[in-house]
Amino acid sequence: MALKVLSALDAARTQFYHFKAIVIAGMGLFTDAYDLFCITPIFKLLGGLYYDNKEVPIQVTSALVAIALVGTVIGQLVFGTLGDYKGRRRVYGLSLMIMVLSSLACGFSICTAKLCVLLSLGFFRFLLGVGIGGDYPLSATIMSEFANKRTRGAFIAAVFSMQGFGILASSAVTMVICSIFHATSEDKTPKAVDIAWRLILMMGGVPAALTYYWRMLMPETARYVICFLSFFNFTSTQYLFPF
Repeated sequence: MALKVLSALDAARTQFYHFKAIVIAGMGLFTDAYDLFCITPIFKLLGGLYYDNKEVPIQVTSALVAIALVGTVIGQLVFGTLGDYKGRRRVYGLSLMIMVLSSLACGFSICTAKLCVLLSLGFFRFLLGVGIGGDYPLSATIMSEFANKRTRGAFIAAVFSMQGFGILASSAVTMVICSIFHATSEDKTPKAVDIAWRLILMMGGVPAALTYYWRMLMPETARYVICFLSFFNFTSTQYLFPF
């Protein structure tokens, strides 16, 4: 029974829900790329604020970049495993919520003293990396399990191509926000710069929050349900139909 259903899923024609899944999963990768790469131009703003318009030391920039990547490794291991045990959909929403809250927390990094700001920013970047790490394997797995055999590779490529748009968006948002503050601030005060870099980081939570509702409407993938039912020797197929 299970093999017949899996064969039918592989041979199924491409439908609207496939493209809907691409958008929902792709927005997660879009947000991942934005959050990971928006920190680079922010170093220019932090240098002006806390280092007397000099470059942020390489040790600090390396630490802030690396701490997020360490979080992604942990997130991939933890959420990838949880996705196999608890289901793709439930864990998918949890990783996205961590991304949203961590993006906002990065913008609200505690206090204004240099050491305090950098330490709190590093801590929240680590949590953000954990959420991003969870999104990577789950997005790929969910898209591959929804797709049919003929279009699986193309659909996964379409999801991961959103990373490029996320990188472009991080630079575009930085330029727009900095231009607005430059045009509207009568005196280019450190306070305005401090608001600008925090706002850039917080914007990373917007696309993730917009897609959270649609992610919660996504059903569990049929292939995971089949494996789950087979494991417990169930025969019901009422949960196999997506969207």
